[in-house]
Amino acid sequence: MHSTKPANYVIEITQAGMAPQTYTVGRNWYLPSATLAVGSYSWRVRPALTQEWSTPRTFVIDATSKPFVVPDNAALKARILAKGHPRALPPSVMPRNSWSAAMVADRGTGLTDLMGGVQRRMTAVPVYKDSDWPLITSGAATAAGNVQVSNIRWAMMDVTRQVEASSLLWRITGDRVYLNEAIKRGNELAALSPYGPTSYENDDQEARLIPLALMKCIDFLGNDLPVATKTAWLKVVEQRMDVMYKAFNTPDGGLDQFPFDSHGAVAQGYLALISTLALGDIPAASTWFDFTFRAYINSISPWSGPEGGFANGTSYAQHTALASLTLWQPLAVATGVNLFDKPWSAGFLQSFMHFQPPGSVNHTFGDEQETAPVATELKGYASRFATPEAAWYVKNLVGDEDPLTVLQAPYPLPVASVSKTAVPSNGALYPSIGWVAMHSDISDRARTSAYFKSSPYGSYNHSHGDQNSLVISSGGRRLLIESGWYDWYGSPLWNDWYRQTKAHNAITFDGGKGQALDSYNVQLTRNGKITSFASTPGLDYAEGDATAAYDGALTTARRQIWYLRAQDAFVVLDKLEAPLPHVFEWNMHAPAVMAVDAATKVVKITNVDRSLCIRPVTTDITYAPRVGAPPKPGTVEDHGAYVRASAKTGEFLIVLDVGCKNPKLTLTVNPTGRVLTVGAMSVTLPK
Repeated sequence: MHSTKPANYVIEITQAGMAPQTYTVGRNWYLPSATLAVGSYSWRVRPALTQEWSTPRTFVIDATSKPFVVPDNAALKARILAKGHPRALPPSVMPRNSWSAAMVADRGTGLTDLMGGVQRRMTAVPVYKDSDWPLITSGAATAAGNVQVSNIRWAMMDVTRQVEASSLLWRITGDRVYLNEAIKRGNELAALSPYGPTSYENDDQEARLIPLALMKCIDFLGNDLPVATKTAWLKVVEQRMDVMYKAFNTPDGGLDQFPFDSHGAVAQGYLALISTLALGDIPAASTWFDFTFRAYINSISPWSGPEGGFANGTSYAQHTALASLTLWQPLAVATGVNLFDKPWSAGFLQSFMHFQPPGSVNHTFGDEQETAPVATELKGYASRFATPEAAWYVKNLVGDEDPLTVLQAPYPLPVASVSKTAVPSNGALYPSIGWVAMHSDISDRARTSAYFKSSPYGSYNHSHGDQNSLVISSGGRRLLIESGWYDWYGSPLWNDWYRQTKAHNAITFDGGKGQALDSYNVQLTRNGKITSFASTPGLDYAEGDATAAYDGALTTARRQIWYLRAQDAFVVLDKLEAPLPHVFEWNMHAPAVMAVDAATKVVKITNVDRSLCIRPVTTDITYAPRVGAPPKPGTVEDHGAYVRASAKTGEFLIVLDVGCKNPKLTLTVNPTGRVLTVGAMSVTLPK
C-alpha cells in the first residue's frame, strides 16, 4: 500500500511464448489503442518508482473476443477537428425538404411533436435568473434545500432542452423562429453565474446540463450563430468546464481512485462530449479531452461487471440509459468510437429485458423502485442495437422514443436492420450485481415475475439493505412489494424506513433490526452474494448468502428459492444462525390490506384481479402485523411478519402460491434430506 498516488505506473503485458511488453501510464488504467493478437496473456503492474509488482492476472483473446478499438488521443483529436461544425450530427440529419418518403414516414411524427413542444415552451417556460434561487444548498442537505434543487433541476431541464431542440429544428426546418429561440434561450443560460445556484458545487447534475446545451447549440448552429454570441457562450462554457475539470483532476486521483462516485461517473461523460465539441474553439478543450475521453470510454459504469446490470436499481439504470443516448450518440458521430458497441452496453440492455420486461409497472430494487418505468427511454436505448433480442424488446415496448434523441440519430436506426426477433431466457443471473430474474413466460405480458437480490454492492449509494430480498408481480399487478417511497436522498424517511431491511421482504430480528447500511462505505463489506443458480424450463433455483450484511449479528443468513414454473409457485427456505438468541422475523409487504387466516396462518394478498397466498410450511411460527412509514399519498401498503420464538438458530419454510390455487403441500423426511411436494412438483431440501 502507498499513502499517496504514484505519479506513474508501469504495466507489463506478456503473451504466452512472447517477450513482455511494458507501458508507462499516468493513470491507474491502461487502454490499448490497437487490438491484441489472439492468444493467452498475463499482466502485472507496479508504481513507477518501485519494483513491487502486483500478482499476475491472466486473460485470453480468442475468436469470440469482440474488438473495441479506441485510437490514441492525438489521432482522435485530428479526426474530430477534421469534421468542423456540426460534428455531433450524422449526415442523415438533413433539411426536411431532403427527406425520403420512408424517412418522413418514420420520423415525420417525431418532428411534428418536437416542433409543438418547442413552440409551447416559448411561452410556458419563464426566463430564469440566479435570484430565483436564494438558498446556498451545497447538495440539498435539508428539506428546503431539496425543494430548491428540485426546482432548479426542472427549470434547467426545460431550458437546456429548449436550447438543444430549437437549434436542431433550425437545422432541419430552416425556420428562423427556431434560430431566434435557440439564441434567446442560450443567452439566458449564459447569463446564469457559473458560481451561483446553478454551479457545480451547488448541484453537479444540473450544472453539467448548461455547458452541454450551449456547446450543442454552438455545434448545431455553426456559422449561423453570431460571432459575438458564440464568443460569450464559449467563455461561459470554459468557466463551467474549468470547475468540473478541477473537480476530477485532483491529487487523490479523483474517479480513478473513487469509481463509485455515481454523479462523477456520468459527469465524466459530459466532460468528454463537451470537450469533443469544443476542440478548436476553446484551447483548454484539448486538455479536458486528453483527461476525460479515454477514461470515460475505458469504464463507462462502475455498477456492474461485463455482463451488464446496474446495482443501484433499474430506475437509476434508466437514468443512465437516457444519459447514454444524450452522450454516446454525438460522441460516436464526432469521434467514430461507438459506445453502444461495447460488450457492457449490450449486457446493460439485456438486463433491462430481464428486470424491466415489457409491461412492467414499477422499477426493481434501489431508490425509486416504486416509480413506473419510462418505456420510451428504454425503447430508445434498445433501438441502438442490431440484435434479435433488441428487436423483440423494441417491438413490445409501448410508445415512441423522445423525438429530441431520435431526430439526432443515424437513419435508419440499427434495430431496423434486424429481420427476426428473439425472446430472452425466462430465468437469468447477473452475478456481478447479485440479481436473479425468474419469469413464468417473459414473452407474455400477463407473466409472473420474481426478482431476488443478494448483491456484492450491498446497500451503498442508491441501493438498500435488502440482501436476500424477494419481490413478486403477476399480470402487471404488484403482489409482494418493496415498501416506502423516495422523497429525497438522505431524508428521514429514506434513512429510517425506505432503505431499511424491515421495509423489504427479507429477514430481520428482535423487532425489525436488520442489515447494516453502507450508504457511504465504499469498502462494500456489508453485502450479499448469489452462491448458486440454475434455470430449466420447469424449475429455477437461486441461493443467496446475506450473512455479511448483518455485520456480525448473524453467522448464517441463507435464503434458497425454487420457482416451480408449472405450478406458478415459489418455495422459500431461510436458514438463520446467530451467536446470541434472537426473535427472527420473515417480513412481507403488500400494496393492499392483507387477509390473514388465523387458523392456517396463510396470508392472502389481492391486487385487483391477481392474488398471492403466502403459506407457511414451518409450524412453530406466528403471524404479527407490522406498522410501516406512511405510504406515498394515494397508495396503500400493508406490512406483516412471520415470527419465531427467541433462539440462536431458526428456519422459515414458506410457499408463495401465485393465484392462490391452494395445491396440496406434503413435507417428507428421508435419510439425506427433506422433500417438499407442491401439487404435482417436488423439491429436495436440506435437512
